[in-house]
Amino acid sequence: MAAPEISQRRLYEWLTGDDDSRMCKDIPDEACDEQPRSFFLHLVASLGNKLADELSSARLVLPWLLGVIAAPLWMVGLLVPIRESGALLPQLFVAGFIRLKPQRKWVWVAGGLLQAAAAAVLALLALFGAGAIGGGLVLVALVALSLARGLSSIATKDVLGKTIAKQRRGTLMGWSGSVAGAVTLAAGGVLMLFEDRPGEIALAVLLGVAALGWALNALCAARIREAPGAVEGGENAWDSIKLGLRLLREDRAFLHFNVSRTLLLASALALPWVALLGQQQSGTELGGLGVLIVVSGLAGMLASPVWGKRADTSSRRVMRDAGLGAAACCLLGAAIAWLPGGWTQTVWPYALVYALLVIVHAGVRLGRKTYVVDMAGGDKRALYVALSNTITGVLLLVVGGAVGALGQWLGSPALLVVLAGMALAAAASASRLPEVE
Repeated sequence: MAAPEISQRRLYEWLTGDDDSRMCKDIPDEACDEQPRSFFLHLVASLGNKLADELSSARLVLPWLLGVIAAPLWMVGLLVPIRESGALLPQLFVAGFIRLKPQRKWVWVAGGLLQAAAAAVLALLALFGAGAIGGGLVLVALVALSLARGLSSIATKDVLGKTIAKQRRGTLMGWSGSVAGAVTLAAGGVLMLFEDRPGEIALAVLLGVAALGWALNALCAARIREAPGAVEGGENAWDSIKLGLRLLREDRAFLHFNVSRTLLLASALALPWVALLGQQQSGTELGGLGVLIVVSGLAGMLASPVWGKRADTSSRRVMRDAGLGAAACCLLGAAIAWLPGGWTQTVWPYALVYALLVIVHAGVRLGRKTYVVDMAGGDKRALYVALSNTITGVLLLVVGGAVGALGQWLGSPALLVVLAGMALAAAASASRLPEVE
């Protein structure tokens, strides 16, 4: 065995806590032999993906981009719905297509390259886009990026299950999250150091790095040695939809959960408007964006431990409390925008609101994920999750369009008050859900 391979195996054993890297569960022997190499390819691929996701965030970076190119305000309301629904809506259909491929890594590669191309287009729009046309092209590029994200997401999970053993996958995702978080914080810190540079150049650089991140993701995916898998057993997407709609009519608790989940979209929809307020008050230079990236990264790293144990006790109460927290954050953001004084003309108060809202939104995500998994029986869990995601994808587009129109009419501060009301309704709805733990 070559020295680099020995070093790689030892580092793998240190990272995973294994004394024997041959310890495998539920993967074939040839995949077990390749597991240390596959682990690091997955790790670097995930780093590229997570970094690119953060640097092209529809909740933070793209609202800033629309503000810089002077796009119409209503377009901000469509950023999060397009980003999320494009990955959620096609899930039932894409899964059946991927099932027909003996090697799923090439679907992952295609998704990564498409995301890289879309991010490169966004970088060019940061330099040359302007007004309604520029904003419209940003939305078109975001549609392509989002659909490619859904393609990669499903294929990535499939390849992960074929190449990395059980009880190693969580460790892999934990390390990738930590490394990506640190790199993202470093990127935000660099932006803060160059606060007097033009925002257009900063955004083009960020989105260019995001494109490189997805290109790295695709390259690592292509180098993974994946054994061909079975192609039988694919489900008919339309039959799954019909069964899901019937369950939605018959299971009132599931219907109630989806009503609560829809109202809890207020936290996701509020994030880009808070970021836009920060940009409007502090100017388009990259220092303000760097501040928001740093506080967002720190808040994201702190969020899961805040909510994790509480969700295991009562995910219903986590959703309720996160709804109340989202309402408080929205009202605080609106109040700061309306208050007089020079201190409201900087990015810092909005950065504080944004960080609190990131923490609250993590509670929304963790609470609803835990609730639907605990609520559904083992034989219905996959269908319930896919159906709930599809419903949310449709409603995100509808509600997001309405929010964008209201934002254009009312302005950002007044819209945050409307979203606060939506979050309060979510808290009231979640409080009446049955306990499932």
